[in-house]
Amino acid sequence: MSNQAPQPSRRSFLHHTAAATAALAATPHVFSVASSPSEKINVACMGVRGRGDGVMRTFADQKDVILTHICDVDTNVLKTRAGNMKQKTGRDIKTTTRYEDILEDKDVDALVVTTPDHWHAIPTIAACKAGKDVYVEKPDGHNILEGKMMVAAARKYKRIVQMGTQARSAPYLREATELVQSGAIGKVLYGKAWESARQGAIPKKPDTDPPPYVDYDRWLGPAPQRKFNRYRYHGNWRWFFDYGCGDLGNDGVHRIDYCLAMMGITELPRRVQCMGGKLFFDDAQDWPDTMINAWEFGKNATGGANAKPDAIITYEMRIWSRPRLHGETEAGAVFGEKGYVICSNSGYRAYDAGGKVFKESRVGNAHTLHIRNFLDAVKSRKRESLNQEIASGHIASVMCHSGNIAWRTGKTLTIDPKTEMFDDKEANVFVSREYRKGFELPSIDV
Repeated sequence: MSNQAPQPSRRSFLHHTAAATAALAATPHVFSVASSPSEKINVACMGVRGRGDGVMRTFADQKDVILTHICDVDTNVLKTRAGNMKQKTGRDIKTTTRYEDILEDKDVDALVVTTPDHWHAIPTIAACKAGKDVYVEKPDGHNILEGKMMVAAARKYKRIVQMGTQARSAPYLREATELVQSGAIGKVLYGKAWESARQGAIPKKPDTDPPPYVDYDRWLGPAPQRKFNRYRYHGNWRWFFDYGCGDLGNDGVHRIDYCLAMMGITELPRRVQCMGGKLFFDDAQDWPDTMINAWEFGKNATGGANAKPDAIITYEMRIWSRPRLHGETEAGAVFGEKGYVICSNSGYRAYDAGGKVFKESRVGNAHTLHIRNFLDAVKSRKRESLNQEIASGHIASVMCHSGNIAWRTGKTLTIDPKTEMFDDKEANVFVSREYRKGFELPSIDV
């Protein structure tokens, strides 16, 4: 498959960009876990096979949640999940393969979107327009424009939208952030995120007809029409250009976000570069198995002899390797003049200049806390209480998309933070995509 992507029509692209720009507003990041009143929240879940099943179960565990609908294009999955949820909740759960059925139900308060990446934006934007709040998995969209439109929709229709980088609700990340921001390790100028967990190869197998219980046309959605292949389906979709964002947009978005949180960065990067490729696997996947990304932040980080960034974040990905970095398979670290802090999936460690640990904390994962934070914000209507409101989640997502685009073009790119476009025509092709007829991005009223 080529590294190129079809370019969206100029009229459509400019229309969506103008609509998104008109609706955007800056939102500061706030850590919060509020207490919850007793009112019930009617929640529908979309995309419930793998990760989505776990997220749905956590929502159903909350005493103030009534699970009303389950949506999936696989009717076997629908039947199984509905049975499981009836047994868990004692209620009959409505099932559908069409998220539109959920949006037409005025009793539904919130939609949970745990689909493949290429199906994040369309239902999120449509749900905002329909007056629903949204919990959506990471990255926010399949491309930069989708995420920008999602932020704009949340603003325009005054909806509560949380992105599922759940560590933002972890007490240990809050503590690590407060430690770094207190100056305990001095001035912090550099962050490094990494992923070194060994992944498997994806076999090169011939296409087949889709299973009769899968609405494959709807699964493809906005992606180009092509034949079914079970090795591009289910969990493997993330390794293909049409549906996912590679491991940078899969695990990388979490690790990069650790650095953003600890460093207090709330703006888009200004410059990005990447080196990488498929150096290990000779298989069916499109995305690299090895990448080194770098992003520069600051108003002067635009290249040239006078460039002077305020901060730099790098990301190292080697998904064929087993050795750990700093004792962690995947993590993010920030470095100051007097020490450094490493944050992983389960805690953090702070080191002094001599490499001795002087503070640490390990407090499990924050999956339930993140969902609880979303539900509390749905009740309070206080967008600022969200720990990863869609606007802050969009920054980490843009880093992933821009890193992938730098790899696909082989260029160092400058990003305009207002337009979220690049200084390069070839790179701007990848800011959006060509949407298949019937699955276009919803418009935003301006």
